[in-house]
Amino acid sequence: MIIKKIITNTFIFVILLLCYSPLGYSEQLVDLETLMVYLPSAFVALVLPYLLFIIHKLRRSRQQLSISERRLKSTVEGSGDTLWDWNIKTGEVLRINDKYRMDKNTIIDVPPNKALIHPNDIAHVELLLKQHFAEQTAFFEASYRIKDSFDRWHWVLDRGKIIEKDTNLNPLRMTGTVRDISQLKSTEARLNLFAKCVESLTDALAIYDKNFNLVDLNPSFLTQFGGNRDNYLNKPFTLPGYEQSYIDDIKDTVRATEHWQQEVKLRNSERKLLPIEISIDEIKNEHNQICNYVIVFSDLTERKKAESQLHNLSNRDRTTGLPNRNLFFTDLKKLAKKDNHHALLVFDLDNFKKINDSLGHQLGDSLLAKLAMRLNKLTREKDVFYRLGGDEFALVMSGTNDIHTITRMAKQFLAAIATPFKMAGHELVITSSVGIVLFPEDGNTPELLLKNADTAMYHAKKKGNSYLFFNDTMNRQAVKRLQIENLMRFGLKEDHFEVYYQPKMNIRTGKFTGMEALVRFITPKKGIISPGVFIPIAEETGQIIEIGEVVLHKACRDVKAWLDEGLFNGRVAVNLSAKQFSLPDLTTRIDVILQNHALPSYFLELEITEGTVMDDPQDAIAIMRSLSARGIHLAMDDFGTGYSSLAYLKQFPLNTLKVDKAFIDDMHSERGRNMVDSIVTIAHNLDLHVVAEGVEQADQIAILKELNCETMQGYYYSKPLSRAEFTEFLKKQQNQAALSLVHQA
Repeated sequence: MIIKKIITNTFIFVILLLCYSPLGYSEQLVDLETLMVYLPSAFVALVLPYLLFIIHKLRRSRQQLSISERRLKSTVEGSGDTLWDWNIKTGEVLRINDKYRMDKNTIIDVPPNKALIHPNDIAHVELLLKQHFAEQTAFFEASYRIKDSFDRWHWVLDRGKIIEKDTNLNPLRMTGTVRDISQLKSTEARLNLFAKCVESLTDALAIYDKNFNLVDLNPSFLTQFGGNRDNYLNKPFTLPGYEQSYIDDIKDTVRATEHWQQEVKLRNSERKLLPIEISIDEIKNEHNQICNYVIVFSDLTERKKAESQLHNLSNRDRTTGLPNRNLFFTDLKKLAKKDNHHALLVFDLDNFKKINDSLGHQLGDSLLAKLAMRLNKLTREKDVFYRLGGDEFALVMSGTNDIHTITRMAKQFLAAIATPFKMAGHELVITSSVGIVLFPEDGNTPELLLKNADTAMYHAKKKGNSYLFFNDTMNRQAVKRLQIENLMRFGLKEDHFEVYYQPKMNIRTGKFTGMEALVRFITPKKGIISPGVFIPIAEETGQIIEIGEVVLHKACRDVKAWLDEGLFNGRVAVNLSAKQFSLPDLTTRIDVILQNHALPSYFLELEITEGTVMDDPQDAIAIMRSLSARGIHLAMDDFGTGYSSLAYLKQFPLNTLKVDKAFIDDMHSERGRNMVDSIVTIAHNLDLHVVAEGVEQADQIAILKELNCETMQGYYYSKPLSRAEFTEFLKKQQNQAALSLVHQA
């Protein structure tokens, strides 16, 4: 028992000696010879092995602790962070890797490095520290500026946590790290700058991911296009008003070339259509992979307005506001590159110099300005009127070489110029001469066209207040047109317009079902003038309205007579011209004609061309419904030669669809046959009767039978017949019908 107690005491003694030795855990700690003096020799042999084992364990622990400390220090130095351990009660701070020399601060402050913190940041740091002390935050975390040994400011991120408290839960110890974030702050400041720039951009900007789904946009985008941000996010890229195929082409182009830029038309937040330039660029990450697309929408309204103003200054005549000579040559060069026809009318004012000399140039300029306004109103939408200089003007009529259209415009100009001007108490009467050339017949360059037009104008001046074509052939046509115009005026007065009738026959039975009324112009001296010659001129001059009424009157008169004689019980089809169809009192006029001849509306069918109804489909539908409500049948003539919309076709109150002769002539080909088949199918699907016009061959009738076409008209059966001839035709039909009944009996 005594021995056990001695061993225990001895062991405790050694431990205390090791723990409280001023030498610490060093190799000098254990001096065995000194230790042996205090220990009885009897116990040395017993205690020494255990003692050596303990010393060995302590040395290994010390070595491992030293290695860990060195590793921790290396790690901290490698990371660039400063580690700190703050004894809050004493104010002492242990720092590892203190590159800001915060230990030089000997004053006990809270926070300990307060003297080095930027004055503007101290209050913020103190607040965050107090919040952590009050257990309002799990960690203390503050970004602030700190001064280094060279008096330079650095941004640091200071993070820490209380790790020890007393029994009253007052903080005793806190540890943490300080990291230099100057580069991060610089990057953050740069990004913030860019973000502010993007947000303050007046151009709308949108950022899409690699799949073209919207991830962000700037305020200008919402200002430009309206709506709220959430309605746009995660939506695919699109351009309202444009087909998806166009959007897909844009994406393919960007992926192939990394960039796309083009002007489009988009509606803004006020639904106003604006010119917008779109620029798309792809953004790649550090691995050269596409991560985003940036799209900028630039409103070009103001730029285009400025460009227009600049363009006007250099290309507009100041006196009249018309395009000037410079723009004349520019536009004419563009037209010359296009493969189409156009006409150039050049004219100057006769003896205008006398007005300038007698009344002054200021009044002369005012006269030119008024003349320009007057003439500009006469031009077609696609025509351009220029002032070449002085009293010389030019009109470019694009897309036409039609003599009738051109001569009509020339006459209108001459008449408008000759209309007196009342200015400054004077009534001024001026005349002009017009020279006309055609492209490409009379020249293929602007210079040559202008030269030839000037030549024609010079010759026109000899006649005075007239127009002249540079080409002799065109001149002869113009003269012929004028003659026909005069003949029609005379023919209407003297009743030279007659109505001929072409029968319509049932294809399967061969029986007569109705007829079409066709106008014929028969003059005493010139004989019959072809409808292909006089009708276009009549339509341009407006004489077609009077001619159309003559045809309608005579057709109703004749049908009524045949009905009374018992020769006829079908309908007569009468063509309505575009000008007739556009008359505001059309239905009233037709009512009056039917009443005058006591003809029931059932016996009248009106044929309207496809082009006529498609000029204004909505108005056409209203007019046609008004006519149909009166019991008048309606037929669409020349179907397939224009641009009918099936959506409108089913809305038209039609009864009959006429297949144009051009399609009938082309039925010998498979494509032509299929075309007619399609037209017949469409008509039958719309519950319409089908009439094939211009049938001249037996094989055409055979094909039409196969295609289930009901009615035909054409020279194969009968040419158009005069009133007397058609009366005989009706009698013959009546006799054949009677014989057929006898045979059946």
